[in-house]
Amino acid sequence: MAYSESSIRVLKGLEPVKERPGMYTRTDSPTHIIQEVIDNAADEALAGFAKKIAVTLHDDGSVSVEDDGRGIPVGIHPDEGVPTVEVVFTRLHAGGKFDKKSGGAYAFSGGLHGVGVSVTNALSTRLEVLVKRDSKLHRLVFGAGHVVEPLVEVGTVGARNSGTVVRAWPDPKYFDAPKIRKHELERLLRAKAVLLPGVKVTLKDEESGDEKTWLYADGLVSYLKETLPEGEDAGFVSRVFAGERYASASDPAGFAEGEGAAWALAWCEAGGAGESYVNLIPTLLGGTHEAGLRAGIYESLKDFVTHHGLLPSKVNMQADDVWKHVRFVLSARVLDPQFQGQTKEKLTSRDALRLVASRIKDPLDSWLNGHVEEGKKIAELAIKAALSRQKAGKVVEKKKQSGAAVLPGKLTDCESEDIARNEIFLVEGDSAGGSAKQGRDREYQAILPLRGKVLNTWEVERGEIFGNNEVHDIAVALGIDPHSADAPDTVLDNLRYGKVIIMADADVDGSHIQTLLLTLFFRHFPKLIELGHVYIAQPPLFCVKVAAQGKGRPERRFYALDDAERDQVLERLQEDKVRDDNIHVGRFKGLGEMNPEQLRETTMHPDTRRLLTVVLPREVLEEARRMFTLLMGKGEAAGRRSWMEANGNLVEADI
Repeated sequence: MAYSESSIRVLKGLEPVKERPGMYTRTDSPTHIIQEVIDNAADEALAGFAKKIAVTLHDDGSVSVEDDGRGIPVGIHPDEGVPTVEVVFTRLHAGGKFDKKSGGAYAFSGGLHGVGVSVTNALSTRLEVLVKRDSKLHRLVFGAGHVVEPLVEVGTVGARNSGTVVRAWPDPKYFDAPKIRKHELERLLRAKAVLLPGVKVTLKDEESGDEKTWLYADGLVSYLKETLPEGEDAGFVSRVFAGERYASASDPAGFAEGEGAAWALAWCEAGGAGESYVNLIPTLLGGTHEAGLRAGIYESLKDFVTHHGLLPSKVNMQADDVWKHVRFVLSARVLDPQFQGQTKEKLTSRDALRLVASRIKDPLDSWLNGHVEEGKKIAELAIKAALSRQKAGKVVEKKKQSGAAVLPGKLTDCESEDIARNEIFLVEGDSAGGSAKQGRDREYQAILPLRGKVLNTWEVERGEIFGNNEVHDIAVALGIDPHSADAPDTVLDNLRYGKVIIMADADVDGSHIQTLLLTLFFRHFPKLIELGHVYIAQPPLFCVKVAAQGKGRPERRFYALDDAERDQVLERLQEDKVRDDNIHVGRFKGLGEMNPEQLRETTMHPDTRRLLTVVLPREVLEEARRMFTLLMGKGEAAGRRSWMEANGNLVEADI
């Protein structure tokens, strides 16, 4: 097959969506592309310009979404030279949500990438738009993403009659199932009504004749009560605790005006469950805002338990003990939300954890101390969970008998004896080790700094590896002895940490140290890898700092693992109209350059870090041994050179 200039294909307009729809939306059914249209209508309501959202499932398979908002602008776009409504439906990365400054179309919205309704258009055989704006009615029609009937004025409306109607016919060829999931749509619309108190939301099904309406005056509380199990055996130990708290223009924590959260909580013996939203977008997989809710609740209840002396001796209460009984609905408002993927099912914004935790703690402190008896019942649930966990958990006492190995002096150990939860960070360098000690959670995170590079132990006999101080300290800190691959799992009975995390600089030397440690574990402690105890931390290489932009936009920081992520952040800021002179890109030369707070936030905190799990399937075991021998064997220099000459172009190294 010829490879020439004509072989390079450039996808334009909406072609990328049609080629790879799974990158832009869920393809199990068309439900999510209709949700994109509903989200736009909900954003109008969130901004205070719409009071009604009506969705109709037509008997011809199409779906229409109508709102009484301002109506999408129909004038000529100053840059694109076509009607603005056409830009919205035909251009990826276009929309009113990028302008976050005062006076922008939407201060808070779920959309970030601007690919929402343009994806709906791309994956529909036909899409019609009716816009009521400035006393005029306009109509625009698309076919397979292309304009088939240009924007025209088709009538007049009353001066106060405004809004948008979008009707889409999803193309079945892009979806596993061609029909909208009605139950999922109902759940979404009911949630929108809950999160938008006073907004009337309706769903009409022409085929069945059913019509449902949702209108909640008191929002989250009503919704949570509807979802709670009923009856005397439901086991609720508290009334619903609801509240909301948002940052002011002079927020001391540095959050933008309007950022914050609303919530409704209850504690149930039968177990917890909940729903969370960010700027009205349902986050089915949770994320950092849920982590913030969990952290705030835990800190508040821990203070309550301590103040009232409720915690028995030798009982260690953890966040999960408190969280497992919470029934909740959480609605967070985040100025610039970052999601995992375009389907926005999980929030990844690191600041959201601190935002939500700081909003809920003081109100919950006041509520618990104002309802002491209920607070004690909630505390009793958490303490029971802690006792049950400690009884069922694998607890290994440190060896104290004569002749036991003495823990390394440079090991900063953790307090907990819950092996499954405990973590040890093998940190490159004393400087980074110092920051890690200050940034860790001393309850369950231990730090072992490594001076210099660990010995290459691939060809070192088992009985000789303790001749190297670093290897000796690692083995003693872990509490296990060297063993073979066919050893029983019991060789890890005295393992002191459930996670062994290699934390090295994001450069060539750091990669070398990672390789040497993985060589040690693969060769002499293979059960650590086989049973999933070894991880690699991913510290960021870049920090993108955005200067404060007025009272509504405090200073922001974004972290990127590599050049590609840095470029994505910069592209996003450019789309957000941030001037270049307000952006500063810094590069970390190593972990030692990070202060403890940065290291904790980006690399150590379980809710915001990114870890790689080291796995080695049995089917590739022999290939792995062969590769380790080639790369680490002393007598394999010639083979390594040949391999590097053949494969060196594939390596992405930061030299």
